[in-house]
Amino acid sequence: MKFLSKISLLTVLLIGYSSCNLNAKNHEVSTTVAKLEHHPNKQFIKVALLLDTSNSMDGLIDQAKAQLWEIVNELSYARCDNERPNLQIALYEYGNDGLNPEKGYIRQVLSFSEDLDEIAKELFSLTTNGGSEYCGQVIQTSLNQLKWGKNPDDLKLVFIAGNEPFTQGRVSYRLATSNANEKDITVNTIFCGNYREGINTSWKDGADRTNGDYMAIDHNLATVHIVSPYDDAILILNTKLNKTYVSYGNQGRAKKELQQEQDTNAEGYSSANAVSRTVSKSSHLYKNSTWDLVDAVEMEEVVVEDLKDDALPEELKGKSAKEIKAYIEQKKVERQSIKKEIQELNEKRRKFIAEKQKENKNGLENAMINAIKSQAKKKNYNW
Repeated sequence: MKFLSKISLLTVLLIGYSSCNLNAKNHEVSTTVAKLEHHPNKQFIKVALLLDTSNSMDGLIDQAKAQLWEIVNELSYARCDNERPNLQIALYEYGNDGLNPEKGYIRQVLSFSEDLDEIAKELFSLTTNGGSEYCGQVIQTSLNQLKWGKNPDDLKLVFIAGNEPFTQGRVSYRLATSNANEKDITVNTIFCGNYREGINTSWKDGADRTNGDYMAIDHNLATVHIVSPYDDAILILNTKLNKTYVSYGNQGRAKKELQQEQDTNAEGYSSANAVSRTVSKSSHLYKNSTWDLVDAVEMEEVVVEDLKDDALPEELKGKSAKEIKAYIEQKKVERQSIKKEIQELNEKRRKFIAEKQKENKNGLENAMINAIKSQAKKKNYNW
């Protein structure tokens, strides 16, 4: 393993793809709302992020916030036998004195979720405070609490990041990683500090025991956002995209407000980060069937005729089922067109950024991503 001292959280997360070897299959599942059948892709990439939120980890949390959408975007480009895997992300914090000591200063922030807005919300809510960091215990807790499933086609990954010895706490990391192996879960470790120090404090051994990857990052390194000439046009399309969402049900209005809130959070880092979020929203991984009628009808999770008037937004109250369906179809067509425009502009943006990264003297991140993609091709993945 070559020395890696300055590498973004994005690059580290992407390394998990080098272990992928999924077989594309489809099957029928019953929906719980409409009792209808559809044929979603059953493959899942399940990622559990275990983040140290002790005092020294502010930089790590900032990197995670800044790079969430780039991570999602890179995952959205992946294909396996021309199928697009689904994505679920879970989030844990550990090592924070504000957490329950009886539970090892560990908190499940979010169980496995496909709701990207909710994931972003919880990530932005994290704060740091003091801490005792028990790596073995937080890994074991994630193994016990999360619904990893038994599908052999799923790619199951743990990414744990921190800067204290991996050996701390009453639960041995050796036992936790052994249990991970039994569940076909790969543990990847991210030491926030010197590469050699991470080896000496067992972070590399923690990854090696599940054939995972060990990385050392400079967690205080500021994320560099490259502005492209396509950013403004993409952000204008984001505003248009938001207007295609048709909220319904008890949580519809709140979820639509959350969507806007996460747009604002992304823009708070930089316009380039807001662009990355917009690109994520144009991908197949951004799903909102629990509150958006366009997604819900397309995924056959709602029967329009069964909707009560009080579950509808103001613009659809009092409308007939035929009128509601026509309105939803119109928004669907608009959304597909807008998403296509965003993706086309993003292709140009990606090429522009790739050229700029070549000009960067410290091109380690770009080189690592290229290496990961090359390795992943051997495991039947392509971008």
